[in-house]
Amino acid sequence: MTDLIYNNITARIPGGKDHLLINLYGMLYKEITASSLVKIDVEGVIHGAIHKARPDVACVLHTHTRAGIALSAMKCGLLPLSQTAVRFVGHIGYHDYEGPAVDLDERERVVSDLGPHDALIMRNHGLLTCGATIQQAFNTMYQLELSCRSQVDAMAARAELVMPGENVLAHTAHLYQPGTRRPYGVLEWPAMLRLLEAEDRHSGYPPYWH
Repeated sequence: MTDLIYNNITARIPGGKDHLLINLYGMLYKEITASSLVKIDVEGVIHGAIHKARPDVACVLHTHTRAGIALSAMKCGLLPLSQTAVRFVGHIGYHDYEGPAVDLDERERVVSDLGPHDALIMRNHGLLTCGATIQQAFNTMYQLELSCRSQVDAMAARAELVMPGENVLAHTAHLYQPGTRRPYGVLEWPAMLRLLEAEDRHSGYPPYWH
């Protein structure tokens, strides 16, 4: 889900309200280690507005993936074509494109369009997710990305699409919310760390914790 040196991830520094950690612009994701993260003020980036407005948010991720960008350009938005996508029914916002996200005035509109949700489709741009933990924010992005890929593939097949009935959408979406059964990342995160450690041993890059 990387895009060369672009995109960013912010994480609230534990114990503080006004400072975040962010990946340094100009570095590939696989080059980033703990020691290369930068401490910034919440006022410094658009992500900071989300952290400031949502005390429940500890992490914000933003991506430019092929499937995410493709879906962001679809007028229909995210459709409940898969179980993964149904998770977002009634739990996702949309933000219209305003040009490159460098105008700090756009922050209020991003926050408003995100609302109480943990996922936002930025029209003609990409995807954004957030969460009460880094693990939860990443897992939500993983699910949103998978939902976008599935929809793009299904629509590209040009076959008649089948969607679940309205009677099951809200119930299923509720069951897949982080607070209903368990928070996201509790089981997934350790598994992903094991994958990362295995990749580090073969990549020649420093371990992620350095």
